[in-house]
Amino acid sequence: MTLVTGGITYADLAATLRGDLVLPDDPGYDQARSVYNAMIDKRPAAIAYCRDVSDVIACVRFGGEHNVELAIRSGGHNAGGLGVWDDALVIDLSLLRSTTVSPENHTVRVDAGCTWADVDHATVRFGMATPSGFLGSTGVAGLTLGGGIGYLSRRFGLTVDNLLAADIVLADGTFVTASESSHSDLFWALRGGGGNFGVVTSFTFRCHDIGAGGTIIGGPVLYDIADVADVMRWYRELHPSLPEELSGWLGTITIPGAAPFPEELWGRKAVAIVWCYTGPHDRADEVLEPVRSYGSPLLVGLHEMPFNVLQGAFDGLYPAGLQWYWRADFFNEISDAAIEIHRKYGETLPTGHSTMHLYPIDGAASRVPADATAFAYRDGGWAGVIVGVDPDPANAALISHWAQSYWEELHPTSAGGAYVNFLMSEGEDRVKAAYRGNYDRLAQIKDRYDPENTFHINQNIRPAH
Repeated sequence: MTLVTGGITYADLAATLRGDLVLPDDPGYDQARSVYNAMIDKRPAAIAYCRDVSDVIACVRFGGEHNVELAIRSGGHNAGGLGVWDDALVIDLSLLRSTTVSPENHTVRVDAGCTWADVDHATVRFGMATPSGFLGSTGVAGLTLGGGIGYLSRRFGLTVDNLLAADIVLADGTFVTASESSHSDLFWALRGGGGNFGVVTSFTFRCHDIGAGGTIIGGPVLYDIADVADVMRWYRELHPSLPEELSGWLGTITIPGAAPFPEELWGRKAVAIVWCYTGPHDRADEVLEPVRSYGSPLLVGLHEMPFNVLQGAFDGLYPAGLQWYWRADFFNEISDAAIEIHRKYGETLPTGHSTMHLYPIDGAASRVPADATAFAYRDGGWAGVIVGVDPDPANAALISHWAQSYWEELHPTSAGGAYVNFLMSEGEDRVKAAYRGNYDRLAQIKDRYDPENTFHINQNIRPAH
């Protein structure tokens, strides 16, 4: 096996690592360089499967000594595929997969290679959860570092609002723990500032009780796409008034041709609101009555289930290896003008997987001051995302054109910036817009912890100098 690629000899690194090092000539290289979004086709110089923090430190120091670019991959879900890069050394954290729950302290310590399915599996057994996202297959590290909007955000805040500490390897290869009491400026930046400041190897989160056995009441309520305008107007007025134990995201979808959806609905375009109720079950009928009874739903699929079942409900519909094209924005309101655009493009969803989602950011998430963490959009409102998705590479242009056209019409109704976890490679101005008034402070912290911009294969924040 050759240990030279791109003029760099990797023999010393390979000998140092406990994990495997995969190079371009190795049989598993093509699989090793793949990420969730199959539209991404990058050819790294090497992929290092790190088995512990020592492996991560060795990779970071090797990159610095040999002037090799570093890409950091945890769950590999990143919209722009920024966990891999041409000619880079990929620091792959997927083997760092342990979780440790403290029921007494209501915390969970999570290695950076975990997915949210791993975390939920560990915490729900104790009737607890920490706010996360909407897919079990999403990586913990990427979602957390970008902010973490999810089913539990109205009641318990964003993921970053529940982060207590993070272990991180810095650009010079040193290892520190960031928290409110240690490297507090770095801790502030990690809570929304992405992978700009180092390689986070573990997280400690606060957990919350969500009912006996972690059981919630949730699921979709579906309406015909012809009702999209009425449903969205009703939803925008109702949702902010609901108890914070109830949250629902709205999307335009094509109903999947699979159980548990009734066969007569397969392939039908629809408006979906996926609800999650974490309050007392003896109050559920009262709280859920408005969302059960509105309009003429095609399906009311609200049921008791463990929280992790809801969190993983869409994993099977969106396996790794599909073609994805993302566009996104924050919205302070769902305006009449926006609703008309959603109607137009919802009726023309180009493929069965393509979709639009609006995720609420209100309740507990909006009570955190905008400058308390790097995540700046705390006004209340929604994080919107438009994704063209399909298994067939031949449809890449079709889904991209639909999503781009949709976004161009919708963007003037937005708050300006977008959730960094939904950005592709869209340039510095879009990154700055994502952070609003927090950007300058982030740039100063970047200058302190990564002055040479070692970690720049991300939604990059340039050092202030």
